[in-house]
Amino acid sequence: MELKINNISKTYPNGVTALSQVSLCIPNGMYGLLGPNGAGKSTLMRILATLQDPSEGTIHLGDIDMLNDKDEVRKTLGYLPQEFGLYPKATAENLLDYFAVLKGFSQKKARREVVESLLKKVNLWDARRQKLGGFSGGMRQRFGIAVALLGNPKLLIVDEPTAGLDPTERVRFLNLLSELGENSVVLLSTHIVEDVSELCTNMAIINKGEILLETQPLAAINALRGKIWRLMIEKSGLPELEQHHQVISTKLFSGKTVVHVYSDIQPGSGFEMVEPDLEDVYFSTMTGLMGTGRKKQEAAL
Repeated sequence: MELKINNISKTYPNGVTALSQVSLCIPNGMYGLLGPNGAGKSTLMRILATLQDPSEGTIHLGDIDMLNDKDEVRKTLGYLPQEFGLYPKATAENLLDYFAVLKGFSQKKARREVVESLLKKVNLWDARRQKLGGFSGGMRQRFGIAVALLGNPKLLIVDEPTAGLDPTERVRFLNLLSELGENSVVLLSTHIVEDVSELCTNMAIINKGEILLETQPLAAINALRGKIWRLMIEKSGLPELEQHHQVISTKLFSGKTVVHVYSDIQPGSGFEMVEPDLEDVYFSTMTGLMGTGRKKQEAAL
């Protein structure tokens, strides 16, 4: 099954444009939508989750018209928003059972089997009688995925799923998402580059409501080989360096500033060529060195 988003725009009554002519073709598997906070990611996720209507455009999931047949979409949709509420005094088992009833599992035996299966899948079976108010951030996220997976959705949308998780919970959660991507379209919306680089075989970068680049992570990285150079300098020297070179990112390391520069040739004394990564792809795109604004652009293979 394939998710096709065609020329989706969203302008709010106050005149703010959140999305502008967004077009994406998302195949089965893990797909990363990468962009800074306020880029329009959550607006697009809410539209896909049938919670908002776009100002214009079309969306199809296989043969389903997602904008005109929302009831059919909801039968095969799983959605984990960035923020979601839980009843703190309810147990994981009881609340998931309640959500299963709402999803249409009317037979008690079948519902019990589904609840058990999902809690085991997200590694919460041993905590099934624990009250949700005592869950860690990662446990809450895994419970949210269990709810989203009710009914075996063909489209699973997860919005900023690892924000606030500690490293251990993050790894556990990403491993779970990678398993889910084997049988469904899983759309991962995030501002964390590592989430996309570790999980997704296809991705897009969005900023200010526009798709800047649609590509495969490995292809985009390959397109930057031989063009990323590193130099370690004192922070005070950064303004002068920026006047003469295309600086795409800076980091602090042991009191020094590590600068990544985009250049087709050796930019000067002291620079060393480095193997690019997805972070370099992201910053090169955000500075206009990759992609073509509204037009989706395949990175060179």
